[in-house]
Amino acid sequence: MNVQPAPAPLLIACALGIEHLALRSGDRGGAGGPVTFVRTGMGPRAAQRSLTRHLARPALTDAAVVATGFCAGLAPGMRPGDLVVAEETRDPHGTVRCVGTELLVKELARLLPGRTVHTGPLTGSDHVVRGPERSALRATGAIAVDMESAATLLSAVTAGERPVAAVRVVVDTPEHELVRIGTVRGGISAVRVLRSVLPAYFEWHRSLLLPRR
Repeated sequence: MNVQPAPAPLLIACALGIEHLALRSGDRGGAGGPVTFVRTGMGPRAAQRSLTRHLARPALTDAAVVATGFCAGLAPGMRPGDLVVAEETRDPHGTVRCVGTELLVKELARLLPGRTVHTGPLTGSDHVVRGPERSALRATGAIAVDMESAATLLSAVTAGERPVAAVRVVVDTPEHELVRIGTVRGGISAVRVLRSVLPAYFEWHRSLLLPRR
């Protein structure tokens, strides 16, 4: 009798407690394998340390990785609650191509009709970006910025070959800058959007499952 290999797990990484709570309270049905939610803490160094530590565990050696949470939009016309699906993540330490972007866009559009889904490069920063710096990053071709996605995915692929993706919900735009990330607690639609995205991640995972080595 042929024994099918166990499906590779899925690791979903975010930085903030409010992101972690939104994800864990979402619809968790339909996962194609084991799912681990990781709160990395804020900033690229925290993300790098957390991913390296988690992916060193035998149960997560082959895990597919999704970096998710909130981001700042860079393009004029972006609105809070819009979605960003990265074609690549980039920061001074490197660029990582994402896998399955088209599938994620399709699934997110199906789950959240009426929500705008943007695709393009997602850039990393080690601090909150405002004002002229936002324009400078936009000039590089990036459509959004956050502090953890680039470090998360670079750490993931450094630890071993695996599918990776980054999906973010816009909370901060050129026209609507946040004073602090805690403002999200005021009921902004981004929290509800993040709570609804898990089925898209699970479908992405099912389509790209890697057998265990």
